[in-house]
Amino acid sequence: MDKAAIRIGWIGTGVMGKSMCGHLLKHGYKLSIYTRTASKADELIQNGAEFKEPSDLAANSDVLFLMLGYPHDVEQVVLDEKTGILQHMKEGSVLIDHTTSSPGLAEKIFQAAKLRGVRSLDAPVSGGDIGARNGALVTMVGGEKEAVEQTHDILKCFSAEVQHMGAAGAGQHTKMANQIMIANTMVGTCEALIYGHKAGLDLNQMILLLSKGAAGSFSLEKLAPRMLRRDFEPGFYVEHFIKDLGIALEEARRMKLGLPGLALASQFYQALGAQGFERKGTQALLLALESFNGTQIRKYDI
Repeated sequence: MDKAAIRIGWIGTGVMGKSMCGHLLKHGYKLSIYTRTASKADELIQNGAEFKEPSDLAANSDVLFLMLGYPHDVEQVVLDEKTGILQHMKEGSVLIDHTTSSPGLAEKIFQAAKLRGVRSLDAPVSGGDIGARNGALVTMVGGEKEAVEQTHDILKCFSAEVQHMGAAGAGQHTKMANQIMIANTMVGTCEALIYGHKAGLDLNQMILLLSKGAAGSFSLEKLAPRMLRRDFEPGFYVEHFIKDLGIALEEARRMKLGLPGLALASQFYQALGAQGFERKGTQALLLALESFNGTQIRKYDI
């Protein structure tokens, strides 16, 4: 189908969603958007997007994206008996949820959508604000293969990789694995910075060197420099990461798994949130570990 003929709707233009929508506009797609704080959509509207209410978006979109904060937001927006968008979506359309949510909810939405002739994909992404701005997100998708193939070119507008991971819920399970790895890596990155600081090392030199070896990671290469600058503004909110780790722990308990690294990282992030840093970026974990150790690394001008 020609790009100009595909009508795309998007609900939720936050830190990442705004950039993702921008890429769709740059690729020539017709885009309608909704966000609760309308002023956050001003730039997108200036670049060609149209602002519509959720019910209108649902009724007039061939592909409808969600990028929300919490599973309860997704459930309300999609399935609410009075205001849910699913009841307005047309047969043959596709619902793509980029929210990091629960696998069980993804399966519930898939079944409800199927009854209405709508295809539903759970498609959480990884890469944070940097990946969203650069169009280099990793998108992990659960649902029917045909729906993934149908929307692949659209997803590639802001994704470096798009992978179909299996049936409904598989995208969310893959994102949980992603978050477990990130959480443990972030703890290690912060501990390494504090250790290097106490040992008298030049931390900028240290991370530039170690990122080229076996310790290299997104956290070390992209977020550690922010920590050195004492830049804790969000690429991904602490409060949303706490939510993600809670979902992962719940799924682990359901599968009768003991994941002590995940549990420890979750506790550190809970402590960070309790200190009032819920709206900071995940790299703010350094603040909790600095407090734990009674020290603070110096600020670098890099």
